[in-house]
Amino acid sequence: MSKLRPDAREALRETLRDGMTIAVGGFGLCGIPADLIEVVAESGVTGLTVVSNNMGVDGKGLGLLLENQQVAKVVASYVGENKLFAQQYLDGGIEVEFAPQGTLAERLRAGGSGIAAFYTRTGVGTPVAEGKPTEVFDGQTYLLERGIVADLALVHAHTADREGNLRYRYTARNFNPLVAMCGQVTVAEAEHVLDGFLDPDDVMTPGIFVNRLVAARPRVKDIEQRTVRARQEA
Repeated sequence: MSKLRPDAREALRETLRDGMTIAVGGFGLCGIPADLIEVVAESGVTGLTVVSNNMGVDGKGLGLLLENQQVAKVVASYVGENKLFAQQYLDGGIEVEFAPQGTLAERLRAGGSGIAAFYTRTGVGTPVAEGKPTEVFDGQTYLLERGIVADLALVHAHTADREGNLRYRYTARNFNPLVAMCGQVTVAEAEHVLDGFLDPDDVMTPGIFVNRLVAARPRVKDIEQRTVRARQEA
């Protein structure tokens, strides 16, 4: 059976439910699965736990889920770019589990690799370590971090074939390959879907990790902040 679906709504049909954990690729607005996120926002599911590096910006990306009050908990590395996210956190309206960026990446990889937990020195002696087991190895204290297995993983790729093999482009690769690994169900959107197969040397996420695939709609690729030099006078 082909993994390709006609659109994002069909790709997520019967997968969304209240209270589920969704891991989402991207870094800010770079490489986010925008079509799939919008379907989650339109669905109205609530009580979500979202695992992502951060929550986009106000009004875009995962910020849409915050505006709809669909999110109960976020596992992330950073909250500062989204004012609504920061405000909901400070007001106690949303639970936030902070994970150092490298630790978050490894937790996603571990979950996708069948590794229940791992030890790291990152976070020892900080609020990140509160409530987590520690162990001493070679005179150094290490923190036990759990692997992440999400109910649903959403990723964005540049190119895909119909078997779900994925290739990412430049920095849009970011967390996407790791997120693709950790989902019990993984849905990918791709800017280009080939009729044939990706060259094996170009495959960054093997299709074995991808359950459903959809062609992404053409759209302007947003960035959080655009900074340019002032024009020099002639």
